[in-house]
Amino acid sequence: TPPPPPPTPPRLFSSAASVFYKRQQPVLRHADELADRIAIRDAAGTSSYTYAELGDAIHRLAGGLAARGVAPGKVVGLMAPNMPEYAVVFHGVAVAGGAVTTVNPTYGAEEVRHQLVDAGASMLFTVGMFVDTALEAIEGTDVTEVVVIGEAAPGTTAMADVFGDPIEQVPVDLATHTVVLPYSSGTTGLPKGVMLTHRNLVANIEQCAHAIKYTDDEVALAALPFFHIYGMQVLMNGLLANGVTTVSMPRFDMVEALAAVQDLRITRFFAVPPIILGLAKAPIVDDYDTSSVRQIFSGAAPLGAELAAEAAARLGCEVVQGFGMTELSPVSHCTVEGDYRPGTSGVTISNTESRIVDPDTGDDRGVGERGELWVRGPQVMTGYLNNPEATAATIDAEGWLHTGDVAIIDEYGHMTIVDRLKELIKVKGFQVAPAELEALIITHPKVADVAVIGVPDDEAGESPKAFVSAVPGETITIDEIQALVSEHLVSYKQIHQLEVIDEIPKSAAGKILRKELRAR
Repeated sequence: TPPPPPPTPPRLFSSAASVFYKRQQPVLRHADELADRIAIRDAAGTSSYTYAELGDAIHRLAGGLAARGVAPGKVVGLMAPNMPEYAVVFHGVAVAGGAVTTVNPTYGAEEVRHQLVDAGASMLFTVGMFVDTALEAIEGTDVTEVVVIGEAAPGTTAMADVFGDPIEQVPVDLATHTVVLPYSSGTTGLPKGVMLTHRNLVANIEQCAHAIKYTDDEVALAALPFFHIYGMQVLMNGLLANGVTTVSMPRFDMVEALAAVQDLRITRFFAVPPIILGLAKAPIVDDYDTSSVRQIFSGAAPLGAELAAEAAARLGCEVVQGFGMTELSPVSHCTVEGDYRPGTSGVTISNTESRIVDPDTGDDRGVGERGELWVRGPQVMTGYLNNPEATAATIDAEGWLHTGDVAIIDEYGHMTIVDRLKELIKVKGFQVAPAELEALIITHPKVADVAVIGVPDDEAGESPKAFVSAVPGETITIDEIQALVSEHLVSYKQIHQLEVIDEIPKSAAGKILRKELRAR
């Protein structure tokens, strides 16, 4: 029987469940009782840490980092694929009092350099296959040392040589001290450093406890990237904090993922909509035993009700979704086990408030009415690094974060994203800012003006499409645009469609009228 509507005014939706906020290293809180249990391993079986070994490695790395000058106010870059050592570096920096800025390992040197400079990083951890990019990227930055997880290359330091005597957590203000700086485009614009504190991360892990109810024998597949807030928090940190054995994969591969499910008896499968599409339709799924999977959880982009139902029927388990943003650490809404409503992202999580607001008038909307989703709670970021203007445009004076997504909340308190106000393009769950692509494409000598929008894509959810007006007398082709973009930006930011038009539609104030382009 569906639960009754929440006993709050129609404009305000709030979950009343309380949470217990653990202040002392919550990710390692099970290290003593689960000392011999595998905390994190890779799917290939080449690296593995028990909870006791993980705690020891984190605190020894923290000691070595502290001896190298990592302390409150220092930032360390981490550019690596998913691997058990990712957790060691992430939390080693945190224990030493520093902040981690997580870098997409498929970035080119220019993109890495921008993030390192903006974050003020002084050290960079990476792996062997990305050493060349790392060494090129640190030119002109404050980074003085590149540390390789594995065997050192010329000009780098092996991570094994950084370990020192173990130390305990360096005292910091948990409510205000930035512990991680992932980069997000927010509701618009170029990527910005999102300042998340110890309290933000711990609060959000605890806030999800009423929705994702882990038992004592859980094994979870962690193929979604740890540098992204979903993989970082819901997977790496959230799983470890709940005593779940975490199986990391450096990148998602359907065959390898299915083999891991079958051989390691995976109980939790975290995904994004394109992966759900494969699970629902790929013939190879039938070749593997997936009976151990109890739940498939989707995030990062809206998942259609029909696709979720098809995947659930095929795998014989619940397929649910949640909603979040980097700026929300990341979860604000989540489906409680056993309370799935088709097409929704679940209910407002514990100790969080949400509003649906008319973006034109600022008036609150009622149950079932469309408006911009606003969120307030302990998971809301402290702001964007070095960007008070963008912070003020996203978080208002009363602490409400304006998500830029248009949503409804139904009579059962379930939220559904129905549209977006923000200009971001979501490609396989990754944010692509039109402004970043436009700033690059306009540098092409044949381009007079440009605008970029997202268009539907069955595999990726959305893909970038460019509209350009050519310099008089010139002809511009998609091959020329793709060559420019591929030279400077990561693969998921590539242009897949090009349309040449006479003039880019703009408002009187010069703002690109993307709605007109979408209408084409």
